[in-house]
Amino acid sequence: MRKIIYWVHTSVDGFIDGPNGEFDWPTMGPELSAYSDRLDQRVDTLLFGRPVWEMMVGFWPNAESITDDPHVARFAPFWRATPKIVFSNSFHGDEWTSRVINSDLAAEVGALKAAPGADLLLTGGAALAGTLAELGFIDEFHVAVHPVVLGGGRQLFAAPDQRRNLRLVDSAVLDSQVVVSHYQPIAQSA
Repeated sequence: MRKIIYWVHTSVDGFIDGPNGEFDWPTMGPELSAYSDRLDQRVDTLLFGRPVWEMMVGFWPNAESITDDPHVARFAPFWRATPKIVFSNSFHGDEWTSRVINSDLAAEVGALKAAPGADLLLTGGAALAGTLAELGFIDEFHVAVHPVVLGGGRQLFAAPDQRRNLRLVDSAVLDSQVVVSHYQPIAQSA
């Protein structure tokens, strides 16, 4: 069974973007970039909710012409070449979208996990991650806490329907400033 890996950046106060949707605060140093690269090597499909998709498709197709950042130079070709699935009720796809899932989320994601292939990477976002966590579909949580207080924005885990107990697998300080913690869900008792 394929795993869904959730990889997300958050502020110290638990927001995945700023009060006006800004995402200009994460710093991808060499160690954090290497961590991200190791996750990429495990997957063959990228998963996105609509808000994150709009941000990604606005940058990654031509990222190397925007910046000469080494992380961007490594990730952009991977992003372009890897199949991308967007979850949305109103989006119908674009030239970079491999597939849109807009109905029967539980059945569709269950089928994705059961299909042959490498793991699936859910990058960022809160709504889709929250829904998939509530359904028990996220197998690993990789949370990078950056040294910034945003004071508002979308919460990392907004209003979950139920408690979700996690087990810490590993934690590290990367680039002397970002704490990355890897968690796995603990089976919930009835």
